[in-house]
Amino acid sequence: METLTSLLDAKGCPLEQQKFTWREMAGKPISKLDDDAFTRVRIILMNGIELDALRLKHIGARFHGELRLSLAEVRRAEQHQATMVNWLLSADHSPLETTIAYEQVAIEVTAAVAQSEPDAYQAQTYRFGLLEDFDHLYRYSALLDRLEGKDANNILQGYTDIIPGRPTTFHHRAPEDDLRDAYQRDSAALITKIHAAMITAAEYQTHDYYMNIGPTFADPLARQLYAEIASVEEQHVTQYGSLQDPNESFLEKWLIHEAMEAYNYYSCVDQETNPRIKAIWERFLDYELGHLNLVSELFERYERRDAGEVLTGPLPQMVEFKSQRKFVRQVLADEVDLRAKGNEYVDRRNEGEASLDYRNQLNSAGVPAETVSAGYQWAPGTELNLKAS
Repeated sequence: METLTSLLDAKGCPLEQQKFTWREMAGKPISKLDDDAFTRVRIILMNGIELDALRLKHIGARFHGELRLSLAEVRRAEQHQATMVNWLLSADHSPLETTIAYEQVAIEVTAAVAQSEPDAYQAQTYRFGLLEDFDHLYRYSALLDRLEGKDANNILQGYTDIIPGRPTTFHHRAPEDDLRDAYQRDSAALITKIHAAMITAAEYQTHDYYMNIGPTFADPLARQLYAEIASVEEQHVTQYGSLQDPNESFLEKWLIHEAMEAYNYYSCVDQETNPRIKAIWERFLDYELGHLNLVSELFERYERRDAGEVLTGPLPQMVEFKSQRKFVRQVLADEVDLRAKGNEYVDRRNEGEASLDYRNQLNSAGVPAETVSAGYQWAPGTELNLKAS
């Protein structure tokens, strides 16, 4: 594939040539155990990004009649992209194992973003959030052991630690403490805009998955745990969504989102180890460059501005799909006691009364995250031990 130096370099595949069949959309899935865990990380991330693309475009169509046809045409292609990507997950993943995989995405991708984000405040926000997802992984790992007798490391493949983070008990905050300072559209780096759109999309997908999967469990504690963590994921969507400048026009946000999609597919192409999956990433990168070219034309036609003003500069460094264990451990050691107060991060001793009161009420009848992990400590080989006995 030709190397990109700028997101506006290539025109990509024209929209009218982006064709699908049912057979390829519902194609051969990955292997749960034989494929590298980061292949699944990329699949889950790109599905979340495509679903967010649909969400943004549906909302935009409610406000912009002149864009409805273009939005519908791009949405249709992205609907089928999302299907083809999400259907790569194999049927031997239980819903709880898929949950473990979702949390691995949240931890490893957010940690990568936190290290490459040039805005110190935004980077702090990503570090703050990743410690909460890190704890969610620990709680769900305990639930997997409890309900299915399985070792979460079979999904994580040793890339991600299974230990407590900032305790889920303390994640529940009053809405006023989940809002963050937004970047400024005229001065923020392109990668800052991409990161905010990207992590919002990933967290939105996680929230929706938990809301759909939670009620399907018979176990009362599992139902409560999904309800608890889904609420925190909504807080995360609020937090990351508020990092984006609300003064951007819809077309500007659409343009950034398409750039973010292309950037992430390019990152997937750059690092994918499964040749069959890499071919899908290459195809969809070409499709997204086509979408980006179309939206650039719409942006210039309706806003009388050059798309290059928004997508300025060279292509940012790719997302690093690799274990971020050392970084996560350091953040855990340094920042586990941070809390949010308004749009600032403070020591836990300075947390505001609004969040303390909100949390005390929610936790007054028990905390599922504490109950499910009582006495749980991950150790390697537990599933093998169970089978041996």
